[in-house]
Amino acid sequence: MPSIDRKNTKPRDDHLVVRNVIKRFGDVVVLDDVSMVIRRGQTAVIIGGSGAGKTTLLRILIGLEKPSSGSVFIDGEDIVPLGGLAMNRVRKKFGMVFQYSALLDSLSVMDNVAFPLVEHTRMKKAAIRERVLSTLESLGLQTSDAQKSPAELSGGMRKRVALARALMLEPEILIYDEPTSGLDPITSRMVDDLIEETRERYGITSVVISHDMASTFRIAHQAFLLIRGKVAASGTPEELADINRNKVSHDFIVTSGVAFERISRPPLPGD
Repeated sequence: MPSIDRKNTKPRDDHLVVRNVIKRFGDVVVLDDVSMVIRRGQTAVIIGGSGAGKTTLLRILIGLEKPSSGSVFIDGEDIVPLGGLAMNRVRKKFGMVFQYSALLDSLSVMDNVAFPLVEHTRMKKAAIRERVLSTLESLGLQTSDAQKSPAELSGGMRKRVALARALMLEPEILIYDEPTSGLDPITSRMVDDLIEETRERYGITSVVISHDMASTFRIAHQAFLLIRGKVAASGTPEELADINRNKVSHDFIVTSGVAFERISRPPLPGD
């Protein structure tokens, strides 16, 4: 991957920049000189098979792990040297949608979604209820759904509730961990649509950790292919599929079985 020249990039467009990140666990190198630029208001998908280093990179992006070396810039601020209190400030810029939604089955939908506001704000109950119901409605759920338990919801509805919860603190960046894992094709397509609708509605930068190539071609403005801890390719999905540009990424996509010529990504913001 070419080196990143921040002098020639408008700072307001660089929402999240990873520069030369290395992560070792003992003698094992899990991430090896990883660099990437994620643009504000776009959807970036980080793809790769099991053991590629995706989960470790995710943890570094949100400050749960420190790299062995390298930098991670959020809005131009390197978060790697930050201590606990400063990192808490930065983490408020992130929302997280977990792989299997991670809803608390002992709580209603209302209480699941309200949880971040109850824990991190001093909002009154009426204001919290209003924000929860408004967000659920914007994501296609009914007021009556708020009183249900997560066990009463379909897989697609659980994803919507998890997304509503992630939006409660009005994050700038949403990170999705394998959002289509374990879902049938119809529900997977619905989740892809939801990711893009949310990005457009709230002006959010989306970072998706995935191994789902069909999803990548549907939603990614830019994709990064991780193989054994290295960025093997980066660019639009169409560029990754071009055998003349990168045979490694082309072969990875072909092996996935996706008919990429039949899928197109969304337009860039402002197109």
